[in-house]
Amino acid sequence: MSAPMFSLQGQTAMVTGCTRGIGQAVAIGLAEAGADVILVQDAIEVIGRKAWIYTADMADHASVLALTPKILAEGHQVRILVTCAGIQRRHPCEKFPDDDFDEVMQVNMKAVFTLTRDVGAHMLELEPSPITGRRGSIINYASLLTFQGGLTIPAYAASKGAVGQMTKSFANEWAHRGIAVNAIAPGYIETDMNAALLNDPGRLSSINARIPAGRWGSPEDFKGTTVYLASKASAYVSGHTLVVDGGWMGR
Repeated sequence: MSAPMFSLQGQTAMVTGCTRGIGQAVAIGLAEAGADVILVQDAIEVIGRKAWIYTADMADHASVLALTPKILAEGHQVRILVTCAGIQRRHPCEKFPDDDFDEVMQVNMKAVFTLTRDVGAHMLELEPSPITGRRGSIINYASLLTFQGGLTIPAYAASKGAVGQMTKSFANEWAHRGIAVNAIAPGYIETDMNAALLNDPGRLSSINARIPAGRWGSPEDFKGTTVYLASKASAYVSGHTLVVDGGWMGR
C-alpha cells in the first residue's frame, strides 16, 4: 500500500469527545495523516495542522443542534466526521434511574444521530474529493456493547446497539451518493470511562483472561483504524462496524 491510499491531506475532520482518551488520540492521528481538525486542542497544531475549537454540550439537544450550523457558517468544509463523545452510568438494572438512562441516550445515541444527519447533509452538497474519491466519511464510535449486553449498563448497551444500527441505515442511503458511514467498536480500553472495571480486581481478572492479545487496548490503537475508514484505502467499506478489541469477540 502506498502512503497516498491513507492520505487525508487537505481534508477537514470534525471530532467529538476529543479532550481525552480515544477521541484525543484519534484527532491527533487524523492530523498526522494530513487533516485539519475541528474540536481539537493544541496538540494538533504542534504537528503542523490547523485546529479550531468549538464547544457543545452533548447532553443538551439544543446545543448539539446548534453546533453544525455554527461550524458551517464560519466557512468550514467538513469531509470527515468522527463521533467519539460518550458517557457511562452504572446501576443495577432494577434500580437504573430514568434520568441517567435519558442522559446516556442523548449523549451516546441522539447526539450521534443529529450530527451524522446534519454533517452528512452538508457532505451531500460537496463535490467528491480528489484525495479520497468521496464526498465524505463518517465514523461513529460504537462498542462491544453494540453486540453484547454487559452488566449494570442497560442504557449504554442500548445506546451503542442503536449506534450500530443507525450507522447501517445511513450507509444504506448514502454509500451510492459518495458518503461512507462506518463505525468502530472498541474493546476493553484503558480510559477514564473504564475506571470502575480497572479498579475491580475480580472483574479485571476475568476480563484479562479472555483477551487473546493479553492486554487492554490504549487510545493509540485507534489512530490507524480511524484513518483507514476516513481514507481512500477503505473505498469499498460501507455500513461496517470494525471491532478493535484484541480478539475479545473471537474468543
